[in-house]
Amino acid sequence: MPIITALKAYDLRFPTSLEAHGSDAMHTDPDYSCGYVVITTDAGDGLEGHGLTFTCGRGTEVVVVAIQSLSFLLIGKKLEDIYGDFSGFWRALTSESQMRWIGPEKGVIHLATAAIVNALWDLWAKREGKPLWKLLVDMEPEKLVSCIDFRYISDVLTTEEAVEMLKKKQEGKADREKEMLEKGYPAYITSAGWLGYSEDEIRRRCREGLAQGWTRFKVKVGADLADDVRRCGLIREEIGWDNIMMVDANQRWDVQESIDHMKRLAEFKPLWIEEPTSPDDALGHATIAKALNPLGIGVATGEQCQNRVIFKQLLQAGGLQFCQIDSCRMGGVNEVVSVILMAAKFGIPVCPHAGGVGLCQMVQHLAVFDYISVSGSLENRVCEFADHLHENFKEAIVIKNASYVLPKAAGYSTEMKPESIRDYQYPNGATWQQLFKEGKFTAP
Repeated sequence: MPIITALKAYDLRFPTSLEAHGSDAMHTDPDYSCGYVVITTDAGDGLEGHGLTFTCGRGTEVVVVAIQSLSFLLIGKKLEDIYGDFSGFWRALTSESQMRWIGPEKGVIHLATAAIVNALWDLWAKREGKPLWKLLVDMEPEKLVSCIDFRYISDVLTTEEAVEMLKKKQEGKADREKEMLEKGYPAYITSAGWLGYSEDEIRRRCREGLAQGWTRFKVKVGADLADDVRRCGLIREEIGWDNIMMVDANQRWDVQESIDHMKRLAEFKPLWIEEPTSPDDALGHATIAKALNPLGIGVATGEQCQNRVIFKQLLQAGGLQFCQIDSCRMGGVNEVVSVILMAAKFGIPVCPHAGGVGLCQMVQHLAVFDYISVSGSLENRVCEFADHLHENFKEAIVIKNASYVLPKAAGYSTEMKPESIRDYQYPNGATWQQLFKEGKFTAP
């Protein structure tokens, strides 16, 4: 029975702000970063789990300290004890009697939880010799549901309902898996429309995207309405009206402001407005959704939805028409699966949020699992893609025909190359030392 012997946490940062990659109305100069976790065991084959949680640069050191503060709950644990009662372990991790106070189940402490839990799932999948999506798809419904903590959501979804939902989708699973292996999971591209890009850069990236077969494009809005109109117009000019456009305000607006601005942008026929207002405002999202429904514009959110409870309220209130699960904002796979199941019960399509560092690596597994085992439908379902930093991972994502090619290597696709871990550690990695020397960043 392998035992966890150590947990190491790293502060890894990438200087994406130098070229405005990832820039939006709220996060104007992100340096894509992550709190990165490596869990080691005493297994003779060197079994390890690699996981991460995404950040935007400053503050990553706080996440790393939180990860380290939770590590005592893992060291010395038998893997069988964790995976044999994963929901119980997840609750112990999120409800530690003192650490819980600086959450609970939200903020930095939940980001740290995600990094640890993601590493545990990577370890489990590697131990079983399967990519994570396959591990989830192959699980018996009772076993998978046993990984979920239903506290706070049982009024909407019970254990029995979840098991029954999964059992109902057993028929046709093999065909859907075959379809995914042959065609991949449909994606949309964000990296053509970052807010900090020049007009020439946006046009170039749109044309490049079209040449590569992309038909769905997302553009960042929210900083200035006149500029939003201009940028949406030039993107429509480039991609035409037969392709799909989405817009994303990254929480910049108030409720009424969201409605007013989207009425102005409605002429560009966006499929959705993403994160129009505070991610915690379920009723505000419902008000926006109701006002925009006659215009044919849906509301998408979830990127910074802090836990399953907020998702539950958004679903109950009709506050979203597209459910954007994130692999790192909530407490890892266990909690994400609960939201995927709740979304299915409410008939809301899951369209995962990705980009950043490693988010695309992870959500491809979750999207495929949703289709094969939960929804059984691709209608209105699409997974985000942003073309940044994948080269740092041992098993980098593959996009073909604007779709994710299913990963075949065992694990959660989260293991970084040793040289990337070495060079991008902040502030002592070689890359950062060189940037400080060149004066492009100020050393801490």
